[in-house]
Amino acid sequence: MTDFLEIVRAILHTELFKVSNTSITPFTLASVTVVIVATFWVSRALRKTADRLLTWKGERPAFIGTVKGLIHYSVLLTGFGIALSTAGIDLTALFAAGAIISVGFGFAMQSIAQNFVAGVILLAERTIKPGDVLEVEGTVVKVLEIGIRSSIARTRDGEDLIIPNATLIQTTVKNFTFADSTYRIRASVGVTYDSDMARVKQALVEVSHDFSARWAVKEHFSQVILTGFGDNSVNWEVSIWISDPWGARPALSDLHEAIWWKLKTERIVIAFPQLDVHLDDAALGALRARIA
Repeated sequence: MTDFLEIVRAILHTELFKVSNTSITPFTLASVTVVIVATFWVSRALRKTADRLLTWKGERPAFIGTVKGLIHYSVLLTGFGIALSTAGIDLTALFAAGAIISVGFGFAMQSIAQNFVAGVILLAERTIKPGDVLEVEGTVVKVLEIGIRSSIARTRDGEDLIIPNATLIQTTVKNFTFADSTYRIRASVGVTYDSDMARVKQALVEVSHDFSARWAVKEHFSQVILTGFGDNSVNWEVSIWISDPWGARPALSDLHEAIWWKLKTERIVIAFPQLDVHLDDAALGALRARIA
C-alpha cells in the first residue's frame, strides 16, 4: 500500500512543463482546476443573490444585468489570480515578460478600458438612469439601457444610438430628468408695430392660461414677456413649464398653433419681413421712356 501511495505521489509531482521557472505537475493542474471551478461556483452564487436582492428592490432588468456582469468579471479576475498563485507562478515575472506586448495591446484596449470604467461610474453614481431624457452632443435621446461598455438610447425619430459610456462621463450632458421631469418650452412671435400691445399681451396671457390647463405643471407659472424690438416686429415670448421633456415637440407645436389662432381671432397681425425699395426719379423716368 505504501509503495502504491509513493507511486501516486511521484506521478502527481512529475514535472510536465515549466512556466516562468515554475514546475507544472499533475497536482498543480488539479489544484488550479479546483480553484477555477470554485470561482465559477462563487460567481454564480453571488449573481443569484444580487439578482434576488435587486429584483426585490425594484431595480430595472438592464441595471440588474449590468451589476451581475460586473460581479462575474470581478470574481473571475480574482479567481484566476488565486489559481495562478496556487500553481506557484510568479505573476510579476509574467507581467514583466509580457510588458512589450502589453504596451501595444494597452493602446488598443485604452478606449475599451475607459468605457468600462465609465460604465462602473455611471452605475455607482446613478446620475444617468434608464428612462432619463438627455441631450448628448446636440441630440435629445431617451436612455433605454446602461451597459458595461456602452449605453443604448433612442432619439425622437425612433433611431437607436449606441453611445460609448466614456462620452457620457467626459462630455457635458444635459439631463432633463435628473432632479425632476419639468421642462420649459418657449414660443416666440412678432407682431407689427401698429398693434395694440395691451391687446397683444392679454391675448398671449389667455393662450398661456388655456394651454397651462392641459400641459403645464401646477407648481410653475406660465410667463409672457416682451423680448425686444426687431426691424419689422415687436417680439414676444410665451414660456410654459410641462411635465414631460420627451413630449416637448408636440407640446410646442400645440402652443404655436394656439398662439396663431388666438391672434387671428383678435385680428392682430403677425409681422413678416418687409423691404422698402427707393428708385431715383430720373432713372425711373428714363426707364419708363425706354419701355414706352
